[in-house]
Amino acid sequence: MPELTVRIKTKSGLLKVDSLSGTSTILQLKQHVASWMNSMPENVVLMIGYPPKALDDDTKTLLEVGIKSGETLIAQERVSPAVIAPTPMVSDAVKNDIGSPAKSRPHIQSENFEDSGLLMRQVVPADNSCLFTSVGFVLNGKIDTTCGSHMRKIIAECVAADPELYSEAMLGRPNKEYCDWIRKPDSWGGAIELSVLTHFYAIEICVVDTINAVINRFGEDQPYPFRVFLIFDGIHYDPLYKESLKGDSIQTMFPSSNEKVLLEAAELAQEAKSSRQYTDVDKFTLLCLECRTHLKGQIEAQQHAKSTGHTNFGEVAS
Repeated sequence: MPELTVRIKTKSGLLKVDSLSGTSTILQLKQHVASWMNSMPENVVLMIGYPPKALDDDTKTLLEVGIKSGETLIAQERVSPAVIAPTPMVSDAVKNDIGSPAKSRPHIQSENFEDSGLLMRQVVPADNSCLFTSVGFVLNGKIDTTCGSHMRKIIAECVAADPELYSEAMLGRPNKEYCDWIRKPDSWGGAIELSVLTHFYAIEICVVDTINAVINRFGEDQPYPFRVFLIFDGIHYDPLYKESLKGDSIQTMFPSSNEKVLLEAAELAQEAKSSRQYTDVDKFTLLCLECRTHLKGQIEAQQHAKSTGHTNFGEVAS
């Protein structure tokens, strides 16, 4: 059988695999990705489609799961609580004000905050800007739905400034087209946008994925002094925080040297998956923002995208 080419989007770049065929297994593809990610195949989660759905059966062939030549998949690394390594603390400053340089945030220092309690979810509006509102909350400790426009501008400028890194292959569309698209208030944010924001604000952003029970860590390869946490249910992002025992303050940023909170997040991911705290992607409703067609479930969204070329969808509140 002729070889096929697939592209794998990871948080560290785009991997092209062109040595497999339709009869190759998911495990064989994972082995290629694991080598690229410097990980183990069993820790690699491959996702396909829109919204992304995990490929769970490693024994199935690429042909059986519908992977064709030219397909683009997403790869994430499953975090195991037993193997999380500490990240060195290098500074006590962090970018805490949207659009401003780093400065001191005394209330987020672990020595000034009781290291107890549980990670809690702060619900933010489902308005197609939930990712940006969530990032704004962990940076500033409050819900501000207006911060999305500023972050979209930041992302567009960063992407436009580096067309070699942010190529059409990476973005899935021409650089300028992407920059125009992300500025629109109804465009969803995801891995690309998180990657830009983590570097702009010089802070590690950890996303608790409740579908696959993994933590996606953006900026973990950098010596950033603090990390923050978001939770993602397949459609919607919310920020996570800790509240003091007295109830008079919250903690949204944690020193990168704090392993405990990372372990807690890994446990939260497992618990959330076990209790099915994620969106049923076969039943949720989307609106095509290009032709205003209502679509139910990921299959209809995929079929609509293939038949029309439309890829800009918005969540419809139930």
